[in-house]
Amino acid sequence: MTNMPTITASQIAAPPSWALLELKLIALMEKGAHMMSRKYAERSGAWYWSDDLDDYYERSYNWCLLYNMGGDDSLVDLALKHWNATTRLFDDRDGNRINNMEYHHGAHPMQLKHNIHNEYFSIAHPGDAEWHHMGEGNMAFYDLALGDPTISENVRRARRFADLFLGEAPESPIYDPVHKIIRSPMHGTLGPFHDATLDMVKTYLHGGHSTSPDWKAKSMGVRGSLYPVVKDLQPGWWDDPKRAREIVALFNKVVLNGDSAANLAATGLVTHAYLYTGDDKYKQWVVDYVEAWMDRIEQNGGIIPDNVGPTGKPGEHRDGVWWGTLYGWNSYVGWSHIFHSLGVAAECAHLVTQDASYLELLRSQINVLLDNSITDDNGQLLVPNRATPDGWVHAHVEEDKWDATSSTNLRLYELAHLYHASMSQDDYDLILRVREGDKMRDWNEENLGPARAEHDSEYSRFQYYDGKNPDWPEKTLSLQYQRALENYHTMENDDRTVPEILRDNQEPRNAVFTKILTHVMFGSPQYFYHGGLLRATVRYFDPDRMRPGLPPDVAVLVDELRADGVGVQLVNTNRNESRRVIIQSGAFGEHTFTTVTTSTGDGLQTTEVNGKYFTVDLPPGTSIRVDAGLNRFSNKPSYAFPWHGDAIPVPFQY
Repeated sequence: MTNMPTITASQIAAPPSWALLELKLIALMEKGAHMMSRKYAERSGAWYWSDDLDDYYERSYNWCLLYNMGGDDSLVDLALKHWNATTRLFDDRDGNRINNMEYHHGAHPMQLKHNIHNEYFSIAHPGDAEWHHMGEGNMAFYDLALGDPTISENVRRARRFADLFLGEAPESPIYDPVHKIIRSPMHGTLGPFHDATLDMVKTYLHGGHSTSPDWKAKSMGVRGSLYPVVKDLQPGWWDDPKRAREIVALFNKVVLNGDSAANLAATGLVTHAYLYTGDDKYKQWVVDYVEAWMDRIEQNGGIIPDNVGPTGKPGEHRDGVWWGTLYGWNSYVGWSHIFHSLGVAAECAHLVTQDASYLELLRSQINVLLDNSITDDNGQLLVPNRATPDGWVHAHVEEDKWDATSSTNLRLYELAHLYHASMSQDDYDLILRVREGDKMRDWNEENLGPARAEHDSEYSRFQYYDGKNPDWPEKTLSLQYQRALENYHTMENDDRTVPEILRDNQEPRNAVFTKILTHVMFGSPQYFYHGGLLRATVRYFDPDRMRPGLPPDVAVLVDELRADGVGVQLVNTNRNESRRVIIQSGAFGEHTFTTVTTSTGDGLQTTEVNGKYFTVDLPPGTSIRVDAGLNRFSNKPSYAFPWHGDAIPVPFQY
């Protein structure tokens, strides 16, 4: 750190509105997190609520991320407390599952399932142990590393969880290293899941709609199907014991005995261990598994099969049919769950290798949708929603509304991630093609969408960096502040007692929103929520307090993104005290700064950096804009902080 280049601000100016909004938003959410923890959880961190394991973890999933933006130190301790409490509560050694008030939520007892074994997802409740839900549940665990990568037990956990997928846990044979498959769409510390119950099969094939008049239209599968082994399930098949046994056995063979494209999100968990340790065995597994799926895309004519059998062949148990498994191309969510996992895997393989060719895993399937798109009479681009025996289905022509839940237009969520990773002209042109075909949306209109995962905020963000939405920082921060304020006051005005909170069994609202701050401060899309790792063009550290995040009173805005550089504005709103900020290249130091150019009274001043970091000194009341050249994806990534050197100083790693 002693040789780190330093840039000093000299311009004194009133802070812009975006800077004040940013600081007010962070301060409000700090208070909201403490209020939420105090009002809706035991002192141990156990929430006054009963639901599935991943949902429990999600209550505080992004609190460490807020800390990484400049939030209070206590956020790390709160996040760790709630993560540990959840892990204890769901552990299969603890028999205290039903709260002592004996309240019920609807028809279900307020019961926490035994779904943790050896601190990770087991298969006691298999519906939680697949990568849509494990990915959601892992987000809080991943972010703990951003807050403090030196916590010994978390490093050991990261290794232990990742080793499940490397075949280094004999009691849990999840992975077949010969055929490079994860052996079931559902799996955990107790191994792959191959033995479904009748109720589970009914749920996955029909959901709650098996008795509705039009249920036969859904017999292709709600979450999965048996097609073409069983082409048309008759109503009430479960009432015939012999037929019920046959269908359950077929489900175990066709659906549960093989790999699923959704399992690609496991690359996030293994990359997480690599970022802690730098151990090449984790990098190699990510590469091997991603390349195996890229080979399957080639074998399947350019489309990723959602299922492969126990020898790794697409459609092995389905007479070669490449769609139909859990949350696959044919499910009610269509392609969206597959694309979450494709995005996670493409980003992880690119990150650990610095090889942009792995982005083709995601890009190729975006092109599959675009190549099979149609336009309606108004010129609206409509991409396929599902795959069926009759070919692609587009939501607007699907009579069954249950199947019309996916967007009729290719959402910007995945495209934004692809373009952020590559910054290539070809991927930029893909976005322009989608924008040209989107006749229903005003891309400049600010729309936050759901707090966690979805894509709505990406449109106005893209427009800003494309020079068409100059007021975006103020608009998006203002709207986010409004939502955070509403949640804060809802909690503040909640005067229920603890017994009343237990009786109501409502999901506690998360007081922390980080999607817009990620956009504005890090210059990136929010991470893929179902198991992705942080995306950032730049990240910040406070050298005086020796912690990640901005110093007090400092606000930042990434105002330009280029393939070879990034523009960042920094503002010190404190009138009396100086501040220092370390700017890091990328979320994990994966880029290299080449030079930094600033404007002075004498013209432009350029400073050579040729490294991962530089420091900005901000005297009282000053602001500065820096233009940093970037050599992207040129360094080995790591959770290490700037002062850690070549390795993270973990006290008790093994």
